[in-house]
This record gives sequence, structure tokens and C-alpha cells, in this order.
Amino acid sequence: MRGDPRRGEAFRVTRTPNTTGKADKAAAALPSASGAAVGRRIGIGLMYGLWKPRVMYGLWKPRVLGAWRIPATGPVILAGNHSHNLDGPMLIGTSPRPVHFLVKKEAFIGPLDPFLRGIGQLKVDRANADRTAITDALGVLERGGVLGIFPEGSRGDGDFASLRSGLAYFAVRSGAPIVPVAVLGTALRRGRVVPGLPPLRSRIDVVFGDPFEAGDGSGRRTRSALDEATVRVQKRLGAHLADARRLTGRAGHP
Repeated sequence: MRGDPRRGEAFRVTRTPNTTGKADKAAAALPSASGAAVGRRIGIGLMYGLWKPRVMYGLWKPRVLGAWRIPATGPVILAGNHSHNLDGPMLIGTSPRPVHFLVKKEAFIGPLDPFLRGIGQLKVDRANADRTAITDALGVLERGGVLGIFPEGSRGDGDFASLRSGLAYFAVRSGAPIVPVAVLGTALRRGRVVPGLPPLRSRIDVVFGDPFEAGDGSGRRTRSALDEATVRVQKRLGAHLADARRLTGRAGHP
């Protein structure tokens, strides 16, 4: 507001751009951080409920190794191998911080749609360049949250043999460190009590590795830089998986 009435000057209102409202709307559109925290509690109950150790029944709980390697604050990308549908809930329940996973859109059907959205998971169209999913994922990292990705793109052998460039893109674009995670034992065999799930007496290992940077330090975001980063990431994830198998005595096994 300008002008001085004592000098006979007229008042003129000067408008400044209001970016607060846009920022608030953008933040509100992001996956719910509190919802992800609820999802983590559900995951903890699921994992340690089904596999709760009881001497008389001989049931096992998931063995979690290296969870302290996840930075306590700031943006982080969890990159896990994927050989079973249980891998996602397992990571959500064993991570010390709430996780927002990129989940294929085919899983958002029926009652699962509002449930997955409610616990802060991100729907992604794997067949196309999903700009909404990309924006939401980067928003989670900008907010200082944890983004979960299965870089193989779909369930397979869980050996990181085939990696998509999405993981490198998010890591290079955001600057967030990648924490490799190996989930071992979910695809070893199917149980009799609950078809499609590992036997309740089986042991499942979740091994977190040391965080690392995907970029080469140059800040480049070109296609060649992302390709180089993808190769670099694949080597680190493969090495972590091999170390996790040796550490847990699963060398040569899922």
C-alpha cells in the first residue's frame, strides 16, 4: 500500500504473489505422512503377529539386521529386492521410519484403494511415464520422508538383475541417499496354513545396507548421467544382496 494522504497522494494497493496457498495445496496433495505412520504400525502388527516367537509352537519372527543404517532424519530412498507380495508389508513393518512405497496401480482396486491411499502409499502406472506419481515421490523426498522402491519394477527372482532407471532418477534429482534392503525367505516355499504366504515357522531376514549416493558428484541429470547412475546403483544393490545372503547363511538361496 503506497501514498501519503497528507500530501494529497492517492492510496494504491500493491499486490504481491500469494505462493503460500499454492504451497499449502501442494503439501496437502502429497501422500499422508501420518497415514504412513499408521501403515507402519499395521505392518509391525502384521509381521510380529503372524511370526511372533512362541517356544511351544516353534514360530519365528522376522530377523532384522542393520536397521540403524537408515538415517534418522532427512530424505531417504529404500531400494528393496522383490520376489513376493509380502516384501512391501515386510519393509513397511520393519523400517524404523514410516515409508511411502510406489505401488503398481493394479493393486489399487476395491477396498484396497482407499486403504493404500490412507496409509500414504503412492499409486504408479508402470506402463507409462506417470507424472503424478513422479511429482508425489519427489514431494515425499522434498518433505524429508522415506520413499520405498522396488527397482526391478515387478516381482521376479529378487536378485536386482534387471533394474529400471526410476530409482537413479529419484536419487539424482533429489540428492537423497539410497539404502539397499534385502528381503530373504519370502519366496522360499509356500505355507500350508495360509496358501500364498511363507510357512509361519519359516525364518525371514530383512537386511539393511549402508546408504550411498547414486550420482557421481557432478550434479549432472542428463540421460547418460542417469544411465551411469543406474549401472552404479545396480552394482551396489547386487553387492549388498550377496553380502546379505552370506551374512544370513542363505548363500545360493532366496
